[in-house]
Amino acid sequence: MIRHIVMWKVRGSTPEEKQASIELVRNGFHGLRGLIPGLIHLEIGIDTSRVGYACDVVLYSEFESQAALDAYANHPEHLRVRDELVGIRFERYQVDYGVVQGARI
Repeated sequence: MIRHIVMWKVRGSTPEEKQASIELVRNGFHGLRGLIPGLIHLEIGIDTSRVGYACDVVLYSEFESQAALDAYANHPEHLRVRDELVGIRFERYQVDYGVVQGARI
């Protein structure tokens, strides 16, 4: 299994604009559930700490294999969501790692 974690900071000069950007990210990725072969789990977390160095949104997902994650990267629905969010996200961080029976590889 591969865990794929991505964190973003999103644009918004007011709290309302930032929340609207967060909702676009959340809705876009939630819409991928059931559409991506090999995607086992997907959740979106929204930061509640509001500290300056925190990201606004995190995507936590699990894939059956590295091949499934690789296919996701080029899946048309994933690319559609990615393209819809251009300009909304301004910082992005990613970590992918393999897991065997709960232990990191």
